[in-house]
Amino acid sequence: MPNFKQNILSKYQTLLQDKIDIYQDLIASLTDDAQNDAKSSAGDKHETTLSKLHIEQEKIANKLKEAIEQQAILSKLDIEQISDNVVLGSLVKTNHLTVFVCTALPKITVDNQAVFAISPQSPLGMQLMHKTINSEFPVNTVTYKILEIL
Repeated sequence: MPNFKQNILSKYQTLLQDKIDIYQDLIASLTDDAQNDAKSSAGDKHETTLSKLHIEQEKIANKLKEAIEQQAILSKLDIEQISDNVVLGSLVKTNHLTVFVCTALPKITVDNQAVFAISPQSPLGMQLMHKTINSEFPVNTVTYKILEIL
């Protein structure tokens, strides 16, 4: 299963790098738009447009910062680590789903299997942390049982 776990990590790293590239391109495009608008406009309409561009740039910059922070978390994971307990970087198979404990990211499919990346601070993540195989616990109305920890 180490290859499965490595494939999951690689797919999430690619997903984040793609997001980062898109956000950087958007910021550069908005910067160009603002500079072009500054050259060709004057008055209140100009100020409103620049203000809107600046607000949009700030939103994207925050998303970029978040993606970079998530990328940093992934880069620090030791996926070769073997543990009897669920720890940061564990791949956990339960009776309901497979989760990768790292940071909150979208669901992906690897080798025809759905994988959910969750934060240890999420409700499910908090319940999973430090549990062992065969541990059972409820989250909302669902009872989970840990079948495997990789």
